[in-house]
Amino acid sequence: MLPTILCYLILKTMAFFIQIISIWLLLWLVSKVFWQQKLASYALKARIAFAIAYIIIGIVHLVTPEKLTYMIPDFLPYPKALVYISGVMEIVLALLLLVPKYQRWVGWLIIGLLLAVFPANINVALNHLPAPGGLPAEPWYVWSRLAFQPIYIAWVWWAAIYADKKTVPTVRKTVRVK
Repeated sequence: MLPTILCYLILKTMAFFIQIISIWLLLWLVSKVFWQQKLASYALKARIAFAIAYIIIGIVHLVTPEKLTYMIPDFLPYPKALVYISGVMEIVLALLLLVPKYQRWVGWLIIGLLLAVFPANINVALNHLPAPGGLPAEPWYVWSRLAFQPIYIAWVWWAAIYADKKTVPTVRKTVRVK
């Protein structure tokens, strides 16, 4: 019984991460059968996976803001408005992340947003608040959630900024020989 509960809590801690990995793996499998050329890039699959997961999180912010307002530190005004704003920003940035022309600067904006919401996660850990989703306020759990923020930042940095810089497509000129 205890191992089952422990596994459940660990999976819930990593829910967003598991969601991103699952979507990426699904895209990888799809790319093996369909759209081999269009989904050839690991970074593109990573951007799509993050965008889908971020859209889902953004929708959660908009549909059930009351489940997240308690996370906002007391010194910040209008917690419900901040939850709505962050939800809209997550959706808009996720959609823009899919536009190659904007992906690099949107990657930096998403990293900025991830850093901006980090105090809410710190607030939950410091004040022993229950984590989103009604999970317990066990110290190991709320503090472990903080470790995933740098992973998300690294994911976005690699997929939207670094990998793109290394794989800039080039245009080849075709020369006809007579």
